[in-house]
Amino acid sequence: MATSIVPYRMQPVGRERHMFATSDDNAMLRQVQATHAPDGREFNVKPLLYIIEDIFQRAAPSFPGFIQETQAQLDVLDDKAFQSGFFDMLDLLSSTINRISCEISCKCSGGGDAHATTLGIFNIVTSYSWDAKVVLALAAFALNYGEFWVVAQLFPVNPLAKSVALLKQLPEILERADTMKPRFETLSNLITAMLDLTKCIVEVKELPSDYITPDTPEMAAVTAHIPTAVYWIIRSIVACAGQILGLIGMGHEYIISTTETWELSSLAHKINSIYNHLLQQLKLCHQLIEEKRQIESYQALVRLMETIHIDNMKVLNRLLIHTKDDQLPLVECPTKRKVSIDVLRRKSVLLLVSDLDVSNEELFLLEQMYRESRQLSSRTESQYEVVWLPIVDRSTPWTEAKEHKFEALQYMMPWFSVHHPSAIDPAVIRYAKEKWDFRKKPILVVLDPQGRVVNQNALHMMWIWGSVAFPFSVAREEALWKEETWRIDLLADSVDPVIPTWIMEQKHICLYGGEDLEWVRKFTALMGAVARAAGIALEMLYVGKSNPKEKARRIISTISVEKLSHTLPDPTLIWFFWVRLESMWHSKMKFGTKVQQDPIMQEIVTMLSFDGSDQGWAVISRGPHMAKAKDETILKCLTEYTTWEPNVPEKSFVVAMNDYLNENRTPYHCNRLILPGEAGRIPEKVVCAECGRRMEEFIMYRCCTD
Repeated sequence: MATSIVPYRMQPVGRERHMFATSDDNAMLRQVQATHAPDGREFNVKPLLYIIEDIFQRAAPSFPGFIQETQAQLDVLDDKAFQSGFFDMLDLLSSTINRISCEISCKCSGGGDAHATTLGIFNIVTSYSWDAKVVLALAAFALNYGEFWVVAQLFPVNPLAKSVALLKQLPEILERADTMKPRFETLSNLITAMLDLTKCIVEVKELPSDYITPDTPEMAAVTAHIPTAVYWIIRSIVACAGQILGLIGMGHEYIISTTETWELSSLAHKINSIYNHLLQQLKLCHQLIEEKRQIESYQALVRLMETIHIDNMKVLNRLLIHTKDDQLPLVECPTKRKVSIDVLRRKSVLLLVSDLDVSNEELFLLEQMYRESRQLSSRTESQYEVVWLPIVDRSTPWTEAKEHKFEALQYMMPWFSVHHPSAIDPAVIRYAKEKWDFRKKPILVVLDPQGRVVNQNALHMMWIWGSVAFPFSVAREEALWKEETWRIDLLADSVDPVIPTWIMEQKHICLYGGEDLEWVRKFTALMGAVARAAGIALEMLYVGKSNPKEKARRIISTISVEKLSHTLPDPTLIWFFWVRLESMWHSKMKFGTKVQQDPIMQEIVTMLSFDGSDQGWAVISRGPHMAKAKDETILKCLTEYTTWEPNVPEKSFVVAMNDYLNENRTPYHCNRLILPGEAGRIPEKVVCAECGRRMEEFIMYRCCTD
């Protein structure tokens, strides 16, 4: 009968419920700290750790139910491990690894105290850093563990391995594979837990000192637990080695001990508990590092945007390319073809910044203007490109529905786009919000050919003047306002192509709105009758209300059927009429224009107050003159046409009407103005366009489903 080797017995660990709080752990920690005397030598433990992991994965038992790594996965480890200088490092460390291996073999073969054996290993690695200690100990165990399984795996096919296996009595053990499976599963689980915790310790060591220092609270919290973590890994190595060595030479005498399996499971539980705790602390460190990196990246972006450049490439590279490897960051939306950023070199670039909730109306009209500017490529106003920067909320998960929505929007665009929202640097997102005031509504940021921001939002001037506003700079916007007066051309000529024809034919033009169908019928009948009586050529156009819903569509249908007046052929054009007025408000506010000091602003406010009312309204224009009124006021004016009719030949129809309205203005009125909201653009004081008094301020939240 073979002589039995006494199997190594562990000290039970089940009662050690708390990771770092027990008196035993505190005493243990003092003993471990006493062995720690690093001499400053440092080496990269990663290549060695790759080899250790490779050994454990290749040595995994081949019993049914064990999952083996594929050859392709394991070959990756070879590439990572055999780096320049690896073998030189191994020459320096091999003596230490062999000493630890001998310590484990000697102490664990004859039984003994696990804690004493663990401290013995600590004394061998006294001069190394904590991460090096644990990796060296793991390497020594991997050496023993790997040798055991090389023989176990090769003895059926290799004569040398068979002879060695016979001396170790491995065949008899492996013949009882089914009964041994729980033992090896528990052992593998503990090894996996040790590897995970070791990687966590190594990751702590590799945290960049430029962003986190040892005295940082987050770093101090994680490093305080490293010695304890290293102790329990080495203690577990001792336990695992005892189990492997206990198998050798036991033959038929080997008895499966559920107590030993339970002890390995307890160690695995403790290791996993330490790992989960360290992982949470490590996440806090990474979070702090990422915050500092983002601050650094943002500050670098701010400096870049303030610097003068010879062209726009540096700015666009920083805004549009998140990583250096992304050499084709743009997508040509219609074809989905990836293109280089060079297509934008020395051109004016309009960055369309938005989330995924861009309205179809906005996209449709912007697309129309873009395509019109491209019809004659030689024209100056066509020398610009548009790039979509989709900014999404990264605090919520990216879903398949969002992906489909993004792709659908991209498909609708005729210009360029960043290939995916995830490609946009968080620093760029912060810059858009803090420097360009991007909130929710789309903005159109203009970069000139040198990469300078010449307009933080040209969308408003684009709505007002279209491509005529090129190069879309603030200076151009201001110059266009200086040329403008309040007339029907500014108010509506780009809304319907027939309006410029009416203006050229010197017709009287009446724009009217509201959602009261009976008022519409009464007004159009009276207006038509008065026009016939006055002998004037009149065209009436219904422009409804902003955000036209189903009710407005029904009114448009009735007007068309009953031939009450002209209507806009598409509800999108009604939306455009009102969004242009809102854009005029925003554009004027950009230059600090006050309502009481600017005639155009007064007219804009009046029109917006019409939309804010539930009543009907009308504007009548010819040439430079306009008359306007709401609801019963305009109806009364038309009913009493004979009162002011004598003034028409001398003053003109519109002037005579306007004089009558001014002379009969009631002191009692209630004007409601709903201003288009935009961060930082709402003035503290707004005066009534009708009487000049300061308007009361209220906050309104609206959800209109019609």
